[in-house]
Amino acid sequence: MEALAIELEQSNEYRVLRRLQPKTEFEQSRGEKAFIGVVLDTETTGLDPMAEIIELGMIKFSYSPKTGHILKIVDRFNALQQPNSPIPPEITRLTNITDDIVAGCKIDPEAVQAFVADAKLVIAHNARFDRPLAERTWPTLADKNWACALVEIPWRENNFESRKLGHLLAEHGLFHSGHRASDDCEALLHLLSLPLGATDEPAFALLLQHARQTTVRIWAQGAHFSMKDMLKLRGYAWADGANGAIKAWWIDVAEQDLNSELAFLRAEVFLNPNFIPPMATITAKERHSARIIQPIKQGFAPAALSAFPNLA
Repeated sequence: MEALAIELEQSNEYRVLRRLQPKTEFEQSRGEKAFIGVVLDTETTGLDPMAEIIELGMIKFSYSPKTGHILKIVDRFNALQQPNSPIPPEITRLTNITDDIVAGCKIDPEAVQAFVADAKLVIAHNARFDRPLAERTWPTLADKNWACALVEIPWRENNFESRKLGHLLAEHGLFHSGHRASDDCEALLHLLSLPLGATDEPAFALLLQHARQTTVRIWAQGAHFSMKDMLKLRGYAWADGANGAIKAWWIDVAEQDLNSELAFLRAEVFLNPNFIPPMATITAKERHSARIIQPIKQGFAPAALSAFPNLA
């Protein structure tokens, strides 16, 4: 079959996708101390923030904090959980997980805690969705550093037309059995191990670099409705004020970009050279969490740029 695939490819008329073969070893350690990371994915009863988790997949791996290379898989975790309500038919069609399959199943919180205990970083492909659900279900995950492979890796800047997991794999000539937690974890870890674009650096190295940064969240609180298109075009997202959060357009920027973003708001949105919006510093401890970040309105001063010691 491989010979046929090669023949098709050599014709220049076909592209062949090969099934992803999960790996255990990625790179040889060069003697430096290795850290532990966890790739996490969930299957849920829906896309609502209050959806229930019906499957949890995790892969624990070692990595070089110096080079950002993934070294090897240390352990794998997969478990199912019965939700309080029946699984919607569209979720079953997508995942093949039925009410019968999860009947009586429960994910042991102590097992989850033990699995992630030594992890320096937890990674999801859509952490803004997975983290709030995961840390609400297993509070031990709220204390971890998190990173999002969907938004913290410059896929589009490296000529990937889509950031979806299946598309990213296809661009590398691969496919997998998607929409099951463990399969998606295997796919994501493989992608993180590969060089990004024309660089020799693995995608994980860039993700790790971003995770170490302190960013600043700015809420454009009080912006006039007519400014919404301008703010959206600039990358602001809307927060509806649920659960006591600030109801406003918001954006996260690197600390070095704070002054230019404030200048934009003062000159283009609020027409006030002295405007000071609510702001908060964000690290990997808080990033992508649904927990309310309390802004500091007066006397705000960003923390000094520095790498987090526990991420190295």
